Amino acid sequence: MTAGPSVNPAQKEALVRYWFEKARESLESARDEYRSGRLSFAMNRIYYACFYALTGVFQDRNKTFKKHKGLRSALHRDLVKGGIIDAQWGKFFDEVFESRQRGDYMPIAVFESAQVEESLEEARQFLNEMEKLIVK
Repeated sequence: MTAGPSVNPAQKEALVRYWFEKARESLESARDEYRSGRLSFAMNRIYYACFYALTGVFQDRNKTFKKHKGLRSALHRDLVKGGIIDAQWGKFFDEVFESRQRGDYMPIAVFESAQVEESLEEARQFLNEMEKLIVK
């Protein structure tokens, strides 16, 4: 973890908005991939939708990470163990992270349509939960 770049409040707000826009775009892309039957690509975009939203949350807290592992650790340490979000969201993020890893790096990874559809809905909820954490 590193302290976020030194930015003024307006710049920080713009960065947070940027990450959440990328999150929404990735979720829409995941829906498109799902509708087209490209389930592995849908899982990739679901993960990135959650990743970008979480990045926005930590940007809002002036924290940035160089690796996915650092962001994932901060989710559990700061948000779940800190009592800020329900543990179900930490578990969900772990699940979509592992699914993305399988889909991107394991040969012959197969995803079930129902699993991807459920992940799409949970990702939508995850993004909503992350947006609630942004200091207005």
